[in-house]
Amino acid sequence: MGGQLTAQGVCTPDENRWIEMGGATASYQSLRRDIRAHYARNHRLSPAASADPLLNPGRCWVSRISVEPRVAEGLLRERLNAYANLTVMRGVRAVGAEIVSDRIETVRLMHGSGETMTVRPRMVLDATDLGDLLPITGAEYRLGAEGIEETGEPDAPPVPRPDWIQPCTVPFAVELRPFGEDHTIRPPEDYADLKELQRYHVLDGAMRSMFGEFGWWSYRRVIASENFDDPAFPRDIAMINTGANDYRGGALPSDSSAAAAAHLARARRVSLGYLYWLQTECPREDRAGTVGYPELRLRGDWFDTSDGLPPEPYIRESRRLVALKTVREQDIVHRDGQGRQHQPGPRARPEADSVGIGHYWLDVHEGGSEEPGRFLETQPYQIPAGALAPIRLRNLIAACKNLGVTHLASGAFRLHPVEWAVGEAAGALGALAASLDLDVQDVVTREPLLRRLQERLLADGAPIYWWGDLSPGSAVWKAAQWLGIRGIWPEETAIEFRADEPASAEMGSVEPDCRTRGELALRLVGEAASRTGS
Repeated sequence: MGGQLTAQGVCTPDENRWIEMGGATASYQSLRRDIRAHYARNHRLSPAASADPLLNPGRCWVSRISVEPRVAEGLLRERLNAYANLTVMRGVRAVGAEIVSDRIETVRLMHGSGETMTVRPRMVLDATDLGDLLPITGAEYRLGAEGIEETGEPDAPPVPRPDWIQPCTVPFAVELRPFGEDHTIRPPEDYADLKELQRYHVLDGAMRSMFGEFGWWSYRRVIASENFDDPAFPRDIAMINTGANDYRGGALPSDSSAAAAAHLARARRVSLGYLYWLQTECPREDRAGTVGYPELRLRGDWFDTSDGLPPEPYIRESRRLVALKTVREQDIVHRDGQGRQHQPGPRARPEADSVGIGHYWLDVHEGGSEEPGRFLETQPYQIPAGALAPIRLRNLIAACKNLGVTHLASGAFRLHPVEWAVGEAAGALGALAASLDLDVQDVVTREPLLRRLQERLLADGAPIYWWGDLSPGSAVWKAAQWLGIRGIWPEETAIEFRADEPASAEMGSVEPDCRTRGELALRLVGEAASRTGS
């Protein structure tokens, strides 16, 4: 339970710099608070860690927080246990569906034992990492990169490239034991081939060294022993998820189950081969002329698997729904790969049907194809409701990275808080459509129903407009969200709302008792509500 945060081992979540305030939904922020509370409650922290209200258990620099996968799963299960009418089935996959008049009437599920069962859903939310429901239901979808003629994206290939799919990665947890200990694993039988395929190395991106500031080791460190005065964590533990174990041998998803199984098995060997290389061949920084860190110990006890790796690979790219609206590169990037400016303001292209927000670089990893890697700056963007709704099927909703985005744009939509926001919006959309006995498209395209959906999300603390410095618990938050999404508040040159700063005359008629921007926002919303009677 928990996808990339748990079963896939990406437990140092990739987030945005506003994550502690306005950069996520209230429920996602609540999970982060519970993570910190878990370590404070169940482990003896060091004095410095105890005094830090924004505890980062691993002091990783890719994220402002880290968590052991089992801890994250336990916290998620606690949340699900609060819903008495929710049934959770493990080890189950969808294998078939019956479609009548563009409506999914039944979905056939198969247990690991081979037993099947059929459900009759009112709404179907596909929250799978690979968009499994899309081919099963006959939904229109895209795979790989679209051509430039279709999307107009400056960095798209001249023709469609369905083979351009971001690589998967199988992370692994290792503990840094004292020098002199030897925890070298047995190499995979095809280790020589894997080393040639992967070009094993250490430094990627902003990494400066193996250890130290911006080091390879602390990049995705989950447990920093300096944070604890606890025998449970005597040594650092890091999750290794870098370019060296991004799988270069092929792509997922695949229409061939045999090919998919072969790729998955080989991707796991790639990571074991990388660990063996680190233990035996990696040049050491601390002892010139020597190689290998045999003191790196695989923490196979973190996962209930025979090889000690996470049960699932980290999937970066999915089949993607052909939706009512498709988000493209130029809709979110500040400048493209040729330096041309697209979104010069503080935010990406405005989406009046926004049901969530997100922000991350457009990050496309090199993988098992000839596609070059890309790392483009984006502006904080909105998630349009139209990207969750199919062009045809009436009761299917995209609820993960399978929403209506292009291959390039998907590189900015695959991160933890963004997937969470997509899922939360999909749940609200499905619930509203089901309660009104309407198709998904009805809610997305009819203005009054769309506003009702947005109001429901705001009531639950899910932002639909970008104000980086206002948290969902703020008294001004909902008013600022409402004014922003309706275009009533003037466009700003910064992402911050600055509620306590003086209100300016440029914002309209300022009443004497509206001394601050926050007070003015509350007054404007109150006046609008009086006029509309809502």
